[in-house]
Amino acid sequence: IETKMDLLHSFGVQVTRYLQVNYQGSKDWFLFVSFATDLRNTFLILFPIWFHLHEAVGIKLIWVAVIGDWLNLVFKCHLFGQALRDPNLFVQAERSSMEQFFLSPPLPPYGDFDSLAGSPSGHAMGSAGVYYVMVMALLTILQQTLLSSFQKRCLHGALWATFWGVQVCVYLSRIFLAAHFPHQVVLGVVSGILVAECFQHIHSIYSASLRRYLGTTFFLFGFALGFYLLLKALGVDLLWTLEKAKKWCDQPEWVHIDTTPFAGLLRNLGILFGLGLALNSPMYVESCKGKPGQRLPFRLGCIATSLLVLHLFDSFKPPAGVELLFYLLSFCKSAAVPLAAAALIPYCVSCVMGSKWEKLL
Repeated sequence: IETKMDLLHSFGVQVTRYLQVNYQGSKDWFLFVSFATDLRNTFLILFPIWFHLHEAVGIKLIWVAVIGDWLNLVFKCHLFGQALRDPNLFVQAERSSMEQFFLSPPLPPYGDFDSLAGSPSGHAMGSAGVYYVMVMALLTILQQTLLSSFQKRCLHGALWATFWGVQVCVYLSRIFLAAHFPHQVVLGVVSGILVAECFQHIHSIYSASLRRYLGTTFFLFGFALGFYLLLKALGVDLLWTLEKAKKWCDQPEWVHIDTTPFAGLLRNLGILFGLGLALNSPMYVESCKGKPGQRLPFRLGCIATSLLVLHLFDSFKPPAGVELLFYLLSFCKSAAVPLAAAALIPYCVSCVMGSKWEKLL
């Protein structure tokens, strides 16, 4: 098995070198693809748009992204042990010829140290799950239109072609940036699709109570923490990648606390908890579920305002001096995103537009 894994890793290194040497001019494109398909953009951009155009799709996006990323963390905790047996997957002759890249947090620093614990690829898993949800939603809407069967088939093919085109771009991007081996990206795509397909059949998320959201949040955190403590008791430290990163990264300052497993876990759990608060708040019921929510100008106003406010809000970076404080603020910041987009902003927009509608009437 180890010999086969060595061959697989060697093949991955060769593919990475080939892309970096022959497609150096596409570096900016690959960097953009990794940035655009990061889960952060799902929460800050895709969720507000879909939530106010088709609420159920917006809710599903959050659940698929959060649960998918949580499963990705669990998978990596379980699978990274095999890679640890051979920490020199990239021999110095190979490593010296490979280029590393930096993208601003919360994206991780990209280099061979990330590949040591990158199975499956979280980037690929997240983008596959999120885009699968959107394609399935568009296909459902397409079936309700009055287009001819030929037109529907053409649009059906165009949507799936777009989906797989995005996945191919993510695949090439993650390999070009030396963030993952090819097989890790493939596993990520397959895992992401499976998670999204599972949520196609789970309808309880659309009417979940705050108690259900709170219980799910505590369960996910407790399971991840318990798993971490169990492995630590067995002598396995899941934060080993930080030391590897600082040792092998071309620029050690690229390594940031924002890239740790617990930082990502708390961000995602904050998003889920914030969605539960929003959907069970009086502001949401009065605005989105009331008369204002039935008007297209209201929905478009919520989308525009949410995108602007969340963009400004995202510029706030919790101080990284004290780890516990950083994790706490990261959780609170993430919880504020869906709370603002699904409850606070719609309520404010409804108050402003409500007065205008009364004057017109």
